[in-house]
Amino acid sequence: MQVDVLNIKGESTGRSVELPAEFFGIEPNDHLIYLAVKQYLAARHQGTHKVKTRAEVKGASRKLHKQKGTGGARKGNIRNPLYKGGGSIFGPKPHSYDFKLNKQVKNLAFYSALSYKAKANSIVVVEDIQMDTPKTSEFATILSNLKLTNKKTLFLLPDYNDNTFLSARNIPRIKTNVFHSANTYDVVHASTLLLTENVVKQFAETETEDAGA
Repeated sequence: MQVDVLNIKGESTGRSVELPAEFFGIEPNDHLIYLAVKQYLAARHQGTHKVKTRAEVKGASRKLHKQKGTGGARKGNIRNPLYKGGGSIFGPKPHSYDFKLNKQVKNLAFYSALSYKAKANSIVVVEDIQMDTPKTSEFATILSNLKLTNKKTLFLLPDYNDNTFLSARNIPRIKTNVFHSANTYDVVHASTLLLTENVVKQFAETETEDAGA
């Protein structure tokens, strides 16, 4: 798939790049996307919920009354879960919600999400953006030129650039990430994928490496 390369003014540079079919042209697998998104959200779940059992709440351990002969039920001590202030029965305990996905499954889910964006023509390729200093207004102007203002956008960079990340940090509805850290959830959550020329080259290089492996 050929995509025109734009400059930071939103104008065509006269160049185009080929999006590797291995990443952007496969038949999407909805179930794998579902699993990858589910795993990503589960891993973000803190899982710190906790209630106290009868062994942890405050209260005397003295038996309230004798076991038999009262005509009532046996009660144990004041920390009995049936009393107000007593411990909780089968309450939540801290645990991880994360689960494992095979690398191949995660990769295919990521490629499926990218392919959906390609099919929807929701990919914009821009020449490399160089920010000498963090400047939010300057970066907002670039997004405006690319007609991406107020669009949920995932901006992928070839490498981490502090100035670019800081420039985009306070702009709503845009997330900046580096190529090797991109994930299925970020691609699905965004309405538009903004790539630099070098990121497309990294995709092509990755395809070549995989073919030679």
